[in-house]
Amino acid sequence: MRLDLSLEQKEARQRFRAFVREHIAPYAGQWDRDHRVPVEAIERVRACGYLAAPHPQRQGGPLDQITYGLLTEEIGRGCSSVRSLLTVHDMVSLAIWRWGNAEVKAEFGAGTAAGAILCALALSEPQAGSDASAVAVEAVADGEGYRLTGRKKWVTFGQIADLFLVLAKCEQQPTAFLVPADAAGLTRIAMKSVVGTRASLLAELVLEGCRVPKHHLIGRIGFGLSHVIGTALDHGRYSVAWGSVGIAQACLEASVEYAEERRQFGRPIAEHQLVQRKLTEMIASTRAARLLCYHAGYLREVQDPGAAAETSLAKYFASRAAVRAANDAVQIHGANGLTEEYNVERYLRDAKVTEIIEGSTEIQQTTIPRLRFAEL
Repeated sequence: MRLDLSLEQKEARQRFRAFVREHIAPYAGQWDRDHRVPVEAIERVRACGYLAAPHPQRQGGPLDQITYGLLTEEIGRGCSSVRSLLTVHDMVSLAIWRWGNAEVKAEFGAGTAAGAILCALALSEPQAGSDASAVAVEAVADGEGYRLTGRKKWVTFGQIADLFLVLAKCEQQPTAFLVPADAAGLTRIAMKSVVGTRASLLAELVLEGCRVPKHHLIGRIGFGLSHVIGTALDHGRYSVAWGSVGIAQACLEASVEYAEERRQFGRPIAEHQLVQRKLTEMIASTRAARLLCYHAGYLREVQDPGAAAETSLAKYFASRAAVRAANDAVQIHGANGLTEEYNVERYLRDAKVTEIIEGSTEIQQTTIPRLRFAEL
């Protein structure tokens, strides 16, 4: 594999970085305090073609896996809540493209590829998180469709999404369905008491005999978790891995800047050995995480059988690196790091989220040893 970026990839990274510098990073703290990414910001992301960027139907063609990773890193460096928008929308749009029938693709394909139809994943429930097979939402056949009953929780951008991919039990088997936001029997409740990615418009969904047409069943009965949601989560882990690198990089940059300016005991704290040690660990961990993401992206691009395992490994390492970097960044900032005047407190809260979503650290520790990795 190549460890250097192509000219096109380098140019794309510069475009992404400039976009984030102008339109996202300066406002991320306020969005976090407001618990909301504003509609106009989402429109800018959509207008640039950054939603569903790896989608085969994307106008101008899909981004390759490495370029998509660079986009996710830069967005994540600016605002993890906006990164989470890319993650969940792309998870669902790609799952629809991979597993949806012809009717579903005709109905939603172009809209999801353009970001005009905003997608969200409804997987977790009040009593079902890491054990997705334990979902209690029930789908029952009803004439030419299905009726869904139950509750979903922690639905990222669920407050404003147009379309949900919902995992339910149908005939006692995990099955995936598409549920439009305006479907009768669907109610969404805003969730605001969250610590990290606070601007990601989390919602709880209440389904009370919510009816969807027959062709909104995605894949087959019993294939909802292993195939449909599995496809979504594999992409989600890749996106979160790169977003974690973005957080770690942001922590490093903020810490270097602060350490060079902050003076204690008559000199900048950057000259103190313990601070230098923390910065060294940030540099090494961030670069190592990025290399794992590069490797996973390359394997995904060439469709290597070991790509899924390498993606899980990248997500595991990068999310832990982001938490360590953010924790050290707060420590370097001292009491200032506990205030909203500096971004590092937000980085720490957002970094912790990456260790939980798309496969918690503990779940990853039990599954990674059983995966099939690519040969080096």
